[in-house]
Amino acid sequence: MAGTGIYLDYAATTPLRAEVLEAMLPYFCQHYGNPSSIHAWGHQAHAAIEQARQSVAAILECEAEEVIFTSGGTEGDNLALKGIAWAQRSRGRHIITSQIEHHAVLHTCQALEQQGFEVTYLPVDSEGLVSPEALEQAIRNDTILISIMYANNEIGTIEPLSQISQLAHARAIPFHTDAVQAGGLLDLRVDVLGVDALTLSAHKFYGPKGLGVLYLRRSTPFQTQQHGGGQEDGRRSGTHNVPGIVGLAAALELAYRKAPAERARLTNLRDTFIDGILTRIPQVRLNGARTRRLPNNVHVAFAGLTSIGLVEMLDTYGIGASAGSACSAGSTQPSHVLQALNLPAAYLHGALRLTLGAETTSADIETTLEVLPECVSYLRRLAPQPD
Repeated sequence: MAGTGIYLDYAATTPLRAEVLEAMLPYFCQHYGNPSSIHAWGHQAHAAIEQARQSVAAILECEAEEVIFTSGGTEGDNLALKGIAWAQRSRGRHIITSQIEHHAVLHTCQALEQQGFEVTYLPVDSEGLVSPEALEQAIRNDTILISIMYANNEIGTIEPLSQISQLAHARAIPFHTDAVQAGGLLDLRVDVLGVDALTLSAHKFYGPKGLGVLYLRRSTPFQTQQHGGGQEDGRRSGTHNVPGIVGLAAALELAYRKAPAERARLTNLRDTFIDGILTRIPQVRLNGARTRRLPNNVHVAFAGLTSIGLVEMLDTYGIGASAGSACSAGSTQPSHVLQALNLPAAYLHGALRLTLGAETTSADIETTLEVLPECVSYLRRLAPQPD
């Protein structure tokens, strides 16, 4: 069924757009120079990178020099947290984040704890929202970094970044956001968001895998973490992936050209999907905020079954879905995000994430709404009954 059914896992990855591939192709074989070389081939590759940097900066409404190209979201999060934390270790060692961050942030924070930093992991409410009041109370004189994601990768809840940024900047604390799931869908203007660092990953907005962006405000303290040839103004050494960088910029530009209409279309499909699930299937919960959520995200949990069984059964019908983050696929442990929501125990193992994208149609939604109740009912009949 691979590639021929209904794909509802756009939060895990998106297909490369044809226009993006077309933009990338010349830089594989024709314009193959190393951008660090000083001859004509190198100049040509360097020019392509700088044009891509300008394109990304225009969407973020930042200076081109504040755009750092990375290998994706995980590297961007690591680079931001470690680079900002270590640059300020003489000022303090306290970091604030939330309990529902992507593992790229959580595991980086845990690594920093092992290196002498202290981290406060803020709880969230039943919709997955961080409380600005709780964050304000957590700020200390030695707080040197706040990192709160833009939108959650599992439940789709959009966090109150502007309120958080005001609290951070009132105390001159750098504020980073993991915006990987927001890329291509939500506003990325860094001054509007009030962020000092922001992470993106190209394969979430129809670009190539293995490419990302770290926006780093010029005034933000930063210590280089990856040394070598001094690329990216010495902030991230390593030979540039020229085709990938060109593809990232093309994908981001195209996504934001289409964004207003696509947001409206996806929001309508999302709400139809949510209503259909909640009315057709008993013992189901919507996870995350009902309206303050990504326009393409549907995350529900069913009592009396397991996520893996449901995802596998949907796959036999040609429907691609997930239990949550693709980085945790196959895990038998309940999601840390759902645990942070204090979800009732009966629902913890029965989560399903359905995420929509460019090729999703109303017919896809209706077909899934016909199949899903049958799958849930079948799996519930198979489940062991309590004594």
